[in-house]
Order: sequence, then C-alpha cells, then structure tokens
Amino acid sequence: MRGAPSATAPAGSLRDRAYEELKRRIISCEFRPGEPLNEAQLATLLGLGRTPIHQALHRLEVEGLVSIMPRKGILVTPLSLNEVLDMIEVRATNEVLCITLAAERAHDSDFEAMREIIAPSPDLIARRDIAGLASLDLKFHNALSAASRNRVLADLLRSLHEKQARFWFLSLSDPKHLENVYQEHRLIIDALERRDVPAVREAVREHIDEFRKNIIRTI
Repeated sequence: MRGAPSATAPAGSLRDRAYEELKRRIISCEFRPGEPLNEAQLATLLGLGRTPIHQALHRLEVEGLVSIMPRKGILVTPLSLNEVLDMIEVRATNEVLCITLAAERAHDSDFEAMREIIAPSPDLIARRDIAGLASLDLKFHNALSAASRNRVLADLLRSLHEKQARFWFLSLSDPKHLENVYQEHRLIIDALERRDVPAVREAVREHIDEFRKNIIRTI
C-alpha cells in the first residue's frame, strides 16, 4: 500500500513524479486511448495530492497525450492513424538526413554505444518485454540523432519519437516485428560503421517503412 507523500517533498518533485508516471502509463497504453481519467482517482492511485496530478495533466495536455474538456472531464487522447502517418512522413525525411550526417560525423565510440544499446534485444524479445524494447528503441534512435552532431535535428527527432511512443507499443506487440526491428537496427549500425551512406540511407528508409506498414496493420 502506498503511503502518503512526504510533507517535506518539494512541490516540483511531486509534480514531476506525477507527470512521469502518468506519461508512462499513457504511452504503454495501460491507460487506453479514449479512456476517461479522474484527478481524485489518479491521486489515490499514485499516492499523491490533487495539485501535482492537476499540474501533470495540464503538461500532458500540451504534449497532446490527454484532452481536458471543461465540464466534460479528462480523456486519454485517442490514437489517430492520419496523425501518426503525418509524423512518419516528417520523421522519414529528417531521419534520412540525420543518418547521412551521422555516417559522416560520428565517432567509432558512437557505433560501440549503439551496439551496447541493442545488445539486450534478444533477451527482451524472448521475454516479450514490450516496455523494455520500447525504451531500448527510443535510446537507439536518440543515439542515432546525437551522432549527427546537429542539436536542432536531434531535438526535432526526439520530439517526434516521443509523440509516436504509443504507436510503438502497438507495433511492438507483433512477435515477428520484434525480431525484425532488432535485425534492422543491426543493419543500420553495420552500414554506419562502413560509412556507407547509400546503404545506411536505404536501411533507415526500410526501417521506417516497416514501422509504417505495421502500424497500418495494427490500428
């Protein structure tokens, strides 16, 4: 049973804790798309006061994860196929640019770090640890973005990946797709290590297109 929040806990830390926990549950679809949420019930569930819950929900509204409707309540924002396809289109253009820059600018240590990130994949796939695989996928793509040595591009792609996170959970629920994603990650790193720009661009395009096709099948 959760205890009451510490009276001495800083307000900011409680707000951040509420935000991170609510976001995790929404992204993992523990709180289903379109599901109504109640501040009082969330406060009880997380062992927090109403104020940090209220603040966290408004932050999540800005990010498009919840909809707050006066006199109607709060809903987890429904998933929109058109919206995610629009995001994939923007992501595809920018991730190809990102990977091109990474092939030219990345250090060997970047590639080693990428291999370390994906190393747990076979074990996570065997255990069907979807949350672990989604976290790994985000870390991998953030590492690709960082290797471009272009902070503006990296920030843009990070934002797109976070917005697509709920769709990742749905796409990663297909056992065959889990293994395919791992192999696609390996192909991307292999091409990067060779500094083979045409090959790495094609590998990223294929990776994104497989995600797009799997989303269309899933939703």
